Amino acid sequence: MKRVPPRGHPSRVLSGIVLLVVLLGGCAGVRRVAVRSVAKSLATGGSVWASDDDLELVREALPTTLKTVESLLASDPRNPDLLLAAAGGFTQYAYAFLETDVLQAEAHDPAAAAAARERARRMYVRARDYALRGLELAHPGIGEALRKDPMAAVAACTLADVPLLYWTGASWGAAIASGKDHPELLADLPAVRALLERGLALQEDFQAGALHAALISLDALSPMMGGNPERAQQHYQRALALSGGHDASLFVTWAASVAVATQDRAGFDAALARALAIDPDAFPANRLANLVAQYRARLLQGRADDLFL
Repeated sequence: MKRVPPRGHPSRVLSGIVLLVVLLGGCAGVRRVAVRSVAKSLATGGSVWASDDDLELVREALPTTLKTVESLLASDPRNPDLLLAAAGGFTQYAYAFLETDVLQAEAHDPAAAAAARERARRMYVRARDYALRGLELAHPGIGEALRKDPMAAVAACTLADVPLLYWTGASWGAAIASGKDHPELLADLPAVRALLERGLALQEDFQAGALHAALISLDALSPMMGGNPERAQQHYQRALALSGGHDASLFVTWAASVAVATQDRAGFDAALARALAIDPDAFPANRLANLVAQYRARLLQGRADDLFL
């Protein structure tokens, strides 16, 4: 039986939005007003998804939401709320679902894993480009400047830019991590670090330590690539304090990046055990993210013998 979304469910709301924009047809000015009237709701509506407890339902519904955001951007390409929604939405979809596909396939189907990884990389790049477009609205030329002098490029960013600093850095960094067949992307690591560190300087507690969590993966890299184990530990401890220990993804990030890089099997096992010990229903606002992280934790547990010598 087909599952019918309840009244007020995002898919019904979005269907209404699309219908409204279509009916307005060629009335460009009126259509733009209509788009802007719902853009902020889309940008801040993640809580509807965040509290869901059905991973498959969200996986099936999110592509429609994301394509709707892109359709609305076609009508209002400089809308900051829609650009933020696209940047965050595509990054989260790739991480939660496409990278999980990679983990599932790596052990038994390398070709499928490679295809899923490349699809994730392309989606991260799409998210990064939307985020950069958002930053360009307030800081024209920042995209080019980030590749020339990253620290100078982000110096003018303010507190209002923190969400886009985070999503630009997170999506860009994830694209680099997924691009094993694209070593040229490594040259962009300084830009990723500059974006995340500027966001951290402006608002350390953004999304309960998300900036610290993103920097853990950067500092888990080898020193030749700018990594620093001591900094990784510091970011981990601050993220842990800011999240109150209620974020399962933090423990999964530590296990998959730092513990594997340092071949710390005991730390790996302990971190994943902490992730799995969290009760997702105890923290409804973070339920979906915790369920995704716990699913990934189980997959990582199953691959532990392949990850450690």
